[in-house]
Amino acid sequence: MTGPVAVTGANGFVGRGVCRNLRETGIQVRAVVRKRALVESEGEIAVVRSLADIAPAVFEGCASVIHLAARVHVMNDSAADPLADFRAINVDGTLKTADAAFRAGAKRFVYVSSIKALDKRDPGRPLEETDPRNPSDPYGISKAEAEIQLQQFGARTGLEIAIVRSPLVYGPEVRANFLSLMGAIARGLPLPLGAIEAKRSMVYVDNLASALVACAMHPRAANQLFHVTDGEDPGVADLARRLGLHLHRPARLLPVSVGVLRTLGRLTGKSASIDRLTGSLRVDSGHIRDVLDWRPLFSLDAGLAETAAWYCAYAAIAPTLPLRPRDPEKRAEIRTG
Repeated sequence: MTGPVAVTGANGFVGRGVCRNLRETGIQVRAVVRKRALVESEGEIAVVRSLADIAPAVFEGCASVIHLAARVHVMNDSAADPLADFRAINVDGTLKTADAAFRAGAKRFVYVSSIKALDKRDPGRPLEETDPRNPSDPYGISKAEAEIQLQQFGARTGLEIAIVRSPLVYGPEVRANFLSLMGAIARGLPLPLGAIEAKRSMVYVDNLASALVACAMHPRAANQLFHVTDGEDPGVADLARRLGLHLHRPARLLPVSVGVLRTLGRLTGKSASIDRLTGSLRVDSGHIRDVLDWRPLFSLDAGLAETAAWYCAYAAIAPTLPLRPRDPEKRAEIRTG
């Protein structure tokens, strides 16, 4: 394919990684964003107010589109009708974007979905692309519906659709629970995770970025659905120990039973969080390896090392300062050292 690759949500956590990977691969980038000031200066920039306003001109001349812009999952959603809000952006906005890309002449549309479109836990084995969709929350439902409608749109129009589902994404600049876990370990706080054997698939941000670029460019990615992971499923306690190793602060893990944790969850109104923590969510990523010959750039430990190094550099030693983007030179040093 020739022409730039457009990336919606280019100033987000994953979007920045995708743009970096494209540039490093020598592919021209068109960053589609809502705020120009937050985008790195390299490459073309298209500013749109919202997905509802997106027009074909945004994608003119682009060979493919990687669609990351979305309403993301949040805890304790305060929206009056969360499902309606998720559908407005993640379903209607996605279809509007795909239609604009098709009308502009793009050949392929890469949709970044979530494993939550499939399920919130595994059935005793890693989840595969052929498993039936069983989303359990508004975010997962919206992602599943977008997948189905995109596949139907592609069948009607001939636009090549590639769908990528990811589990938890981590890496430098990560936020939410992963950042909180690193902070707790770095401060030496005791964590009730020592008895949790549940295993969780994860994907390092640069691994996901490289997979998305492969899906945008590889001929065999057309009309495929892929799961992408680091290829290793650490247990919760094991993950905390590995992070402690890279943070140079051994994780203090208390062997609290899962039953006690679930009781505490019910008493504190945090049952959903405890269920996620104690339930296995393993994902099989063999399909993308077989079809595209894709391999992760980073092992799990290498990804954790880079993430911990970023945290130590910009948070642990200066906790009163805002978390800053990683230094490209420092990143290269860690990656090759």
